[in-house]
Amino acid sequence: MTSVRAFTVGHTASGWARSITEVEQEMLGPGDTVIAVEYSCINYKDGLASSETGRVARLDPLVPGVDLAGEVIESADPSLAPGTKVLVNGFDLGVSHHGGYAARAVVPSEWVVRLPEGLTTRTAMMVGTAGYTAALSVDALERAGLQPGTGPVLVTGATGGVGSFAVGMLAARGYEVVASTGKESEAEWLRSIGAAAVIHRSELTPEKIRPLESERWVGAVDCVGGQTLAYVLATMRYGCSVAASGLTGGSGLPTTVMPFILRGVNLLGIDSVQTPIGPRRAMWERIATDLKPTWLDSEEWDVIGLDALPEALDRILSGGMRGRTLVDPTR
Repeated sequence: MTSVRAFTVGHTASGWARSITEVEQEMLGPGDTVIAVEYSCINYKDGLASSETGRVARLDPLVPGVDLAGEVIESADPSLAPGTKVLVNGFDLGVSHHGGYAARAVVPSEWVVRLPEGLTTRTAMMVGTAGYTAALSVDALERAGLQPGTGPVLVTGATGGVGSFAVGMLAARGYEVVASTGKESEAEWLRSIGAAAVIHRSELTPEKIRPLESERWVGAVDCVGGQTLAYVLATMRYGCSVAASGLTGGSGLPTTVMPFILRGVNLLGIDSVQTPIGPRRAMWERIATDLKPTWLDSEEWDVIGLDALPEALDRILSGGMRGRTLVDPTR
């Protein structure tokens, strides 16, 4: 049997534990494809999966990590020859199927995306589920009619993974991006990745939200939810759309029907988990081409080993992480 080093979370005799241990490869399945994991990354969902109260993990113990990229060791799929560079994100990975925080992964070939030309395993994990969700959001807005040159596009939670990639992708497509954040110290960084303007998140969370506010945005990528999303909906221009994917500001939505029935606003729900493999592969091709942020190949973000995961997972849950942090499970 082959054993691999892995980060696991789950209940033990002494309570909930996050541990680095040796796991038998045969325990990482089911699946017909074995991947040597070169990089994973950290998402808010990974933080929840690592927490006893996160209500995400469906295995006990679980190897978290909802993203991974690496090299095929073996596969029953003839199109995935040994040595093929691949990525996996979404589906049950890191939730009810062991994920990317191990030196190897065993997954169904139906989950596997061949790495598009223009991405490396490192840059693919800089994108990860966060960037993939941002790409889905931009795509949904454009399919709903958003076009460059029509006005400002808002991105909430802009220093987070989804938000920062939404800023970069929209800027790469020629949009005027307004980034919202509670971290005033990150304004210069947000401008460096494509924001035309930066506003404080308090501007989007007034004490009282009227059913309709002054029209401001021709589109929005909302990564926050809650009261922020309610205010964004009330400030959309006529016939425009919001792509919503986050709930760090709460899962409730204290709004009215007014934005929808008086201004024709569209609320577009974005789910990155269950996208069928065909559209998923096509979206990754776009991420490697027309949706690729200009700074992706040059931006330097932290790469940590398994030992540093507990602190990093706590940091993303507390809102203290900027951009993306990569994980090298061989460290």
